[in-house]
Amino acid sequence: MPAGTLYRGREGMWSWVAHRVTGVLIFFFLFVHVLDTALVRVSPEAYDDVVATYKTPLVACLEYGLVAAILFHALNGLRIVAVDFWSKGPRYQKQMLWSVVGIWVVLMVGAIYPVLGHAARELFGS
Repeated sequence: MPAGTLYRGREGMWSWVAHRVTGVLIFFFLFVHVLDTALVRVSPEAYDDVVATYKTPLVACLEYGLVAAILFHALNGLRIVAVDFWSKGPRYQKQMLWSVVGIWVVLMVGAIYPVLGHAARELFGS
């Protein structure tokens, strides 16, 4: 790797990349959400059709991905605030990142049934 390269592929770079990717994904979700909600004024029947597609197992998996993106983005954002505003933050940023990842995993495991329960019942029966 050339001397003076800012990123070396460590935890800080990957958290930066993940924070940007999750932010873009959340933005696109909000964009689509505004468009589909605006559809109710254009054609209520088309809106009903779109909402019906949201009840499919595929969309439930996408919702789980959305929950994952929002949770990581929020937790990592709190970590970034701590790094920026706590005098010892930069010294402990790696430990805080692994704490964020651990909390995120626990919350994602807890979100499996509430988010994917309907899809599992639809696919495999009650």
